[in-house]
Amino acid sequence: SWRRVSGSPVQHGLVLFTRLFDLDPDLLPLFQYNCKQFASPQECLSAPEFLDHIRKVMLVIDAAVSHLENLSCLEEYLCNLGKKHQAVGVKVESFSTVGESLLYMLEKCLGAAFSPEVQEAWSKLYNAVVKAMQRGWETLPEGD
Repeated sequence: SWRRVSGSPVQHGLVLFTRLFDLDPDLLPLFQYNCKQFASPQECLSAPEFLDHIRKVMLVIDAAVSHLENLSCLEEYLCNLGKKHQAVGVKVESFSTVGESLLYMLEKCLGAAFSPEVQEAWSKLYNAVVKAMQRGWETLPEGD
């Protein structure tokens, strides 16, 4: 199912992040580049820096799909990614909204091929990635 999405990562990533901002507009201020705050989701979604972020997110998903049988080889990378997200103010709870947005994007892209089995497989993969990223939060000293 990923092959149909990975051919147009930015296009599908835009669907994911548009849905994310629809579900939780309070996440918009987390995306700042050169201390510039975006006035609207549309402004953010068209910024070159944000499009670069979308490419990176889609590459992480691609890496997770490629290492499906051995996600532990991505453990350190995902843990560090978690630390980076915490450093910019992302809350662990926000990842459930990102997960909803990912499933929404996959459903839009795959149409009828987005079966309950496909949804379940993607949910499991996403949850495994988030668990690894959360370990980045847990390795920080108390009070940080």
